[in-house]
Amino acid sequence: MSAATQVAAGHVASHETDGTTRRRVLELVASRGPVTAGALAAVLELTAPAVRRHLTLLEEDGKIAVHEASRSGVPRRGRPARRYVVTGGGQSELAGGYQEIARQVLRFLRETGGSEAVVGFAKERFDAVARSYAPHLTAETAEGRAAQLVQLLSADGYAASVRPVPAPLSGPTAGTVARAVQLCQGHCPVQHVAEEFPELCEQEARAFSELLGSHVQRLATIAGGAHACTTNIPVNIPVNLPVNIPLNHPAKTPTEGK
Repeated sequence: MSAATQVAAGHVASHETDGTTRRRVLELVASRGPVTAGALAAVLELTAPAVRRHLTLLEEDGKIAVHEASRSGVPRRGRPARRYVVTGGGQSELAGGYQEIARQVLRFLRETGGSEAVVGFAKERFDAVARSYAPHLTAETAEGRAAQLVQLLSADGYAASVRPVPAPLSGPTAGTVARAVQLCQGHCPVQHVAEEFPELCEQEARAFSELLGSHVQRLATIAGGAHACTTNIPVNIPVNLPVNIPLNHPAKTPTEGK
């Protein structure tokens, strides 16, 4: 191999490596965002400047953006670290190009069968998901089942995570705090479809309620403009459903959609 050919081959390999790393950075921003360059560097075992180079290019391409956090009112010294989240453009890149076809199919379904047909399709889709997930949710608590659900969702490309958070209660227990977790999905493979057909999000939340045996509350969605789909799950209550039973009935407690 000539010197020129070796240089060319090295350039191609470097370009492919950069592309692979940049894709990995985008995926991590989706699953862990809002996230800093330093945190990404630790996961990728790269230097912070190397990660910032990829972040800069992704930001210039409109794939990610700096997260605008609300001010807490507590002054801090120094310049705060930039924290990144995925944009709609980044979600589209992660999702692939099939979504327009899916939208056309659902539009046809709505025109020929009405809104009920769309709801029926969305329900059947997530009933099938629930049946496939149910045998793997073996924990006896909503918190344990949520952790298992996150693993299943991540394997299916949703970049899911679960985080403990306090949840204020209302009614007679106002002023107290109940333990809860938030299930976050950093990537939505059907984002642009769900923007037009929120029935998908509504049925997904219903399926989560069934799988977890607990009322859930959808706080935010990617299709609604958030950087992640966030679902609040109370965990101080026993699971209401038998373990390892495939689910094929509607949730007793309605959940919020988008």
